[in-house]
Amino acid sequence: MRISSRIALLLLSAGMLQVTAQAEELLEPDQAFKVGAIATAPDRIEVIFEVHKGYYLYRDKMKFSVPEGQSVALGTPDIPTGEIKNDEYFGKQEVYHRDVTARLPVSRGSLDAFTLPITVKYQGCAELLGVCFSPITKTFQVEMPRASAVSALPAGSAAVSAATGQPYVSKQDLLANLIRDGNVLLMAGSFFLAGLLLAFTPCVLPMVPIVAGIIAGEGSNVTRARAFSLSLAYVLGMAATYTAAGVAFAAAGQQAQTLFQQPWIIIVFAALFVAMAISMFGFYTVQMPAFIQSRLAAMSNQQKAGSYAGVVVMGALSALIVTTCVGPALVAALSVIGQSGKMVRGGVALFSMAMGMGVPLLVVGASAGQLLPRAGAWMDTVKQAFGALMLAVAVWMLSRIIPERISFLLWILPLAALAIIFWRAGVRSSTGRLLMRGVGTLAGICALLLVIGAFKGATDPLRPLQASAAHEPLPFQRIKSLAELNAQVAAASAGGKSVMLDFYADWCVSCKEMEKYTFPEAKVRAALATTVWLQADVTANDEADQALLKHFGIFGPPTIAFYGPDGTERRNFRVVGFMKAGEFASLAARASTR
Repeated sequence: MRISSRIALLLLSAGMLQVTAQAEELLEPDQAFKVGAIATAPDRIEVIFEVHKGYYLYRDKMKFSVPEGQSVALGTPDIPTGEIKNDEYFGKQEVYHRDVTARLPVSRGSLDAFTLPITVKYQGCAELLGVCFSPITKTFQVEMPRASAVSALPAGSAAVSAATGQPYVSKQDLLANLIRDGNVLLMAGSFFLAGLLLAFTPCVLPMVPIVAGIIAGEGSNVTRARAFSLSLAYVLGMAATYTAAGVAFAAAGQQAQTLFQQPWIIIVFAALFVAMAISMFGFYTVQMPAFIQSRLAAMSNQQKAGSYAGVVVMGALSALIVTTCVGPALVAALSVIGQSGKMVRGGVALFSMAMGMGVPLLVVGASAGQLLPRAGAWMDTVKQAFGALMLAVAVWMLSRIIPERISFLLWILPLAALAIIFWRAGVRSSTGRLLMRGVGTLAGICALLLVIGAFKGATDPLRPLQASAAHEPLPFQRIKSLAELNAQVAAASAGGKSVMLDFYADWCVSCKEMEKYTFPEAKVRAALATTVWLQADVTANDEADQALLKHFGIFGPPTIAFYGPDGTERRNFRVVGFMKAGEFASLAARASTR
């Protein structure tokens, strides 16, 4: 009887377990796993998982992310150690049968309180039934309290700088935070300084010969005040255009840089600079029709402004066509204008940046009496010399859309023109004549070196005798749409790899510099050894390109985004503009870790 009773009890228990299993089969995923998120400190969020009895969650299926465009970065989650389970679906796994809390460190660029959308992904199974739910994704609106200081992520976080222990924040994000919340005067000063630094880049320096050519075209009677006022008119035209165009295009969600870098537009403006150069060589004189000249003369007499209107127009064109590098300062301003609607603050930032870029141009104008000769023969030589420099500007513009070999050969033209101009300079003094011919000889030698380099297969005008090195092809895979990107990121994440996405265009000078000087370096390849290289070519600027740019909030290449092995973009590691190999390798190594 005792044995029979025990058997009966066992059968009864088995029946109860079966009934329990059948009852639990009715649970919805939201009943089996209840999830919530709350900010427990200005720099910390806790995500709480309540696991129903008889169910379990997978540790490695827990993913946390914030939307792109937020000035916030999540650090590595702190999740307690789970139980080891030999799962029939995924093999050996770490799971949780009880409630668990994930603590997320938060790096923030703003001190103010704000609402942070955080996306939580997870997956679990029913223990007794052997049934697993599909992956679940939920988004929670977490109220982040005001902070007393910008927070730093703890050591070990993927976004922490190895050198300082501080969170890495890109230059454009730092500037964007300054536009949104910073002191207006500090913001204006910071962007003025950024513009001043940009003024000494190859993207802005071509404006110097344009301004100098305008001043030289005034002839020998130009005064210092006149030269400075012309330079100021040019800079104000440039600054006003940057401000107005930046506000208008960012507000409309357009890519101003892309719009003005269509090949046919570049060709038209390069032809314009060639025509101006030939005119300054003295082959012909460009004049407006007589009726337009008479009206402008009447207006000039009334306003006493001479050709200021034309100089302002030239400054406006230069802002849109010549200065094509999309630097962090410009990206920051356009991002804030487009995303936050703070057009006045963004406009002030752009105007300040443009005025900083114009400082060297104002120096040229202020020193016109010393830097520019004022006698007839001297002025003719200087005018022709600036014509040669305008020819160089045209070559520089075309170099974005033509093959490197052809661009290399075209650089011979302005150098040869300079050699001829300085050798023929009408200088009376023997010292001056010797100086001019010395400069002409130097220009001629440089042109000759380019000719020799062309036969050796060189493509870099700065290294005319160095043949182009045969670099190993870059391992980029092209993607065209957001769907292709998501598929590649998912595949890389499944294989435990990170992803680098490079936005490229044929007309983008800095993109080509990255491909020539940065990506091929051994240290960069080593840092990206376990990274999938993706490239989005947005040269065509078609509907698919615009959709991809809009998704990332990008206003133009070069921009490089990184995804960690978890498939989440490391938003704070974005790179805008050219970056040297050493700095890029260090950043890429940190951005590609877990």
